[in-house]
Amino acid sequence: LNLNRAQQPRLLGAKPEQLKGRFTFASTLDGLDPSDNPWALLETARESLGLGDDIVPAIADQSVMMWALGMKMLGDTIDYTDEHGNAFKVKFVGQLVDSILQGSLIIAESDFIRRFPSESGYRVFLVDAPAGKTDAVSSELSAALANHGFECVRATQRLGELNAVQNTYLNTFQVLGGLGLLLGSLGLGVVVMRNVQERKSELALLRAIGFEKRTIKRFVLGEYLGLLIGGLLIGTVSAGLAVLPTVLSPTTDVPYALLGATLGSVLLLAGLWTWIATNLSLRGNLLEGFRGD
Repeated sequence: LNLNRAQQPRLLGAKPEQLKGRFTFASTLDGLDPSDNPWALLETARESLGLGDDIVPAIADQSVMMWALGMKMLGDTIDYTDEHGNAFKVKFVGQLVDSILQGSLIIAESDFIRRFPSESGYRVFLVDAPAGKTDAVSSELSAALANHGFECVRATQRLGELNAVQNTYLNTFQVLGGLGLLLGSLGLGVVVMRNVQERKSELALLRAIGFEKRTIKRFVLGEYLGLLIGGLLIGTVSAGLAVLPTVLSPTTDVPYALLGATLGSVLLLAGLWTWIATNLSLRGNLLEGFRGD
């Protein structure tokens, strides 16, 4: 439950031709032809889908649709009221990937003017400055337009601020995952130790018929390491199948190095605790317990 969830995000009116080639689209609504400029759907989707005058096509950031608006999908709508008091709906026809436009819904400028004619001028600007002159351009614009309350923010800074909450959650889950990894590996060691203790008479019998102690340790360790590796492989394959559609998406950046390091850590820690538990359980003279039986 998010009490701060935006029910009606800010609407921004834009000219599709000016945004051509800008930003990365995750997907567009089925039945629409994005051609070489998906932004054109803001003007063409009404005719293509046969929408009424009370429905306005819109494009939003993927994370806004999924999290801020509560799992909205392409084709879903949100209710709005224009300045005349007339209700209308905003229909999602496209979604962007991790953009600086998070928190806003983009509609065609013509639709915006029709719904809010008293809103004059522009309040949001996207400045495409040369890579080596961003600071100079930012300072120049801020100084020249200071009387109008103009504030210039770098795109990287803006995106970092928007992702700050998401990154905080991810870092928290990473810490909890690390703690779970430690406890799970330790728990595996405890289970191995208890199981070996219960089988001590069987292992003592192996010692009595001539197997050396280091050979018995190798048998036991190989058995549990085999179970560990098998379980890890099954879990990895199952998880891979579950996220396969996301991994195959061209807009998804999969952290393969981090995933590999995590799996390696699981294998290393679990193997370490298994080795420790096996050695602790088989220390001493196995034949003494066998004679007692």
